[in-house]
Amino acid sequence: MFDKIIAEIIQEKKRLSPEAVAGLLNGQKGKTLAVLAVEKGLLTEEELLTSLSLRMRLPYIKNLEEEGLDSSLVSRVPIAFSRKHRVVTVKMEDGVLIVATPDPLNYEPLDDLRLILGCREVRAVLCSEREILRAINRFYEQSADTPEEMIQSMDTESRDRILHELEEIEDLLDVSDEAPVIKLVNLILFQAVKERASDIHIEPFLKELKVRYRIDGILYHRLDPPKRYQPAIVSRLKVMAKLDIAEKRLPQDGRIPIKIADKDIDIRVSIVPTTFGERVVLRLLDKSSVLFGMEEIGLGSDQLQVLLELIHRSNGILLVTGPTGCGKTTTLYAALSRINSPDKNIITIEDPVEYQLGGIGQIQVNPKIGLTFAQGLRSVLRHDPDVILVGEIRDAETAEIAIQAALTGHLVFSTLHTNDAASAATRLVDMGVEPFLVASVVRAIVAQRLIRVICPECKEGYIPEAEALAEIGITPEQVATGRVYRGKGCPACSNTGYRGRTGTYEMLIMSEAIRQLIMKKADSATVGRKAVEEGMKTLREDGARKVISGITTLEEVVRVTQE
Repeated sequence: MFDKIIAEIIQEKKRLSPEAVAGLLNGQKGKTLAVLAVEKGLLTEEELLTSLSLRMRLPYIKNLEEEGLDSSLVSRVPIAFSRKHRVVTVKMEDGVLIVATPDPLNYEPLDDLRLILGCREVRAVLCSEREILRAINRFYEQSADTPEEMIQSMDTESRDRILHELEEIEDLLDVSDEAPVIKLVNLILFQAVKERASDIHIEPFLKELKVRYRIDGILYHRLDPPKRYQPAIVSRLKVMAKLDIAEKRLPQDGRIPIKIADKDIDIRVSIVPTTFGERVVLRLLDKSSVLFGMEEIGLGSDQLQVLLELIHRSNGILLVTGPTGCGKTTTLYAALSRINSPDKNIITIEDPVEYQLGGIGQIQVNPKIGLTFAQGLRSVLRHDPDVILVGEIRDAETAEIAIQAALTGHLVFSTLHTNDAASAATRLVDMGVEPFLVASVVRAIVAQRLIRVICPECKEGYIPEAEALAEIGITPEQVATGRVYRGKGCPACSNTGYRGRTGTYEMLIMSEAIRQLIMKKADSATVGRKAVEEGMKTLREDGARKVISGITTLEEVVRVTQE
């Protein structure tokens, strides 16, 4: 019945024949006609819902937040039910329950809500699926307990019971099934995602257990669960990651794919034994987050222009260097996305594959079965690639094959763990690669760091001391207004003064003079000095530009670019 109404609207709006609409209906494959019509661009969601509202004489709510949801009603409906049926309760008027739904003719969930909430009548109003899910997630974020509240709610009796069971039960799987422990672990994960944490550290000490989150590159202490819960928390995480819960003497690694507030999160789990118990680090990767474009990663206009020219070359190696977690992969993904087109065959070898890139072949390294970077790279070369991304050059074998690939007409992107751009060239020579090969195939080396961005909500200007400016190489004349910026601290940034990060870069272009130095096996300091003479901006100089632009603070540039 609902599809029939949608079909009539499509016919009327698009002037299609009933046969054409029936053909669309035949290709549904489990999707509603409304979803298909929007996906195929026949109608926008707004047009469809507006037409439905007029035809069915039902109110249409565009924004549920503006409408105002009755939290006491929403909290009485299980979130899983609301998500499954795409319904959310709006308010109660004289015993009549108002429910937002994208399909008002789907009566079953409406009847269930009438029984759950004990009202005499349910009245549907139209709303888009996207807006309903957004409202459910918003409400869940606001109403969810914090881990601190969860720990407090575990009263003395339940704590003693869990402690007693920990002492008696050998199979820790039984302990991990305790509902309070499961809820506590879920809340720790949820709070980390909500606070944009990239890592969770669960650290045991002699008499305490600490939970810290890494947010924008800095670790913040967040929670002190009772030490007695340590085995239960670790066991729960092991169960989620499908690890051996009985093995407590050896390091273990695993993965947990989960969904939190409609976000797909991939969690890498690393557990190591320490003196006071097992230490856990969880790396959180939000797979639903949007990939950055090259204009959004912090490159200056001059740097962007140079990099765009480099990634459109047909061969050679482009290296991105820096410590773990400095955004190297994000930069390379942005570059791949920029050059990705139907006429190019792009293949990546990664450990792990962090984001799915449409139209690009991605290979996951698996050393346990012999699929290393070197082995994968050899196989990739037989697949007629134009561009190859090697996640990391870790050894001489991978370096040699990558260089051979560049020599035979391929464009190769890769990363190295070095402190600056100049050190990358000497690192390859130290690995055993011939200096003349490094000089001939490496086109450019980009070193990068991530610096925190000033929170826009509490950004304020101030006049700095000349010494503070001089520390990062800025003269007072370079600051046009005489003022630089900092964050005062507010709830939006958890009183840190920063929210989000951007890149700061130094870009070493392989000139003839630098090639000569590499072939003579000059040290990295000599190569670096020559690059600066030729116009290379160092990491600190690039950071100084971002201070003058009001993007970051003096203190942050000093912290990130310390020698």
